[in-house]
Amino acid sequence: QVQLVESGGGLVQAGGSLSLSCAASGRTFENWAMGWFRQAPGEEREFVAVVNWSGGRTSYADSVKGRFSISRDNAKNSAYLQMNSLKPEDTAVYYCAAGWGSTLTKPDAYRYWGQGTQVTVSS
Repeated sequence: QVQLVESGGGLVQAGGSLSLSCAASGRTFENWAMGWFRQAPGEEREFVAVVNWSGGRTSYADSVKGRFSISRDNAKNSAYLQMNSLKPEDTAVYYCAAGWGSTLTKPDAYRYWGQGTQVTVSS
């Protein structure tokens, strides 16, 4: 069992930065890939980024590549999403999730989800 709690969301102007954190409980955190997804009102949940169990491999959605950076610290049972050069279209609720498998850009690959944190980017 893994419980996930996101923090760090808020309101920021376009061009600004935010850093999201995801704190995990449970002793098996290092067994899971950690992903970040986001969901805007009226939209489907979409993949943002994923980091593998060791932190050595990452993957990003094209829309955030070069602006966002995902990382993890297994000693702290935490995952992070650094978001730079934010745009109004980045506005959404951001979720962290723990999953495994070969389709980690899809929500179905994830077993555990946090409650989400709101990110709002003003123009």
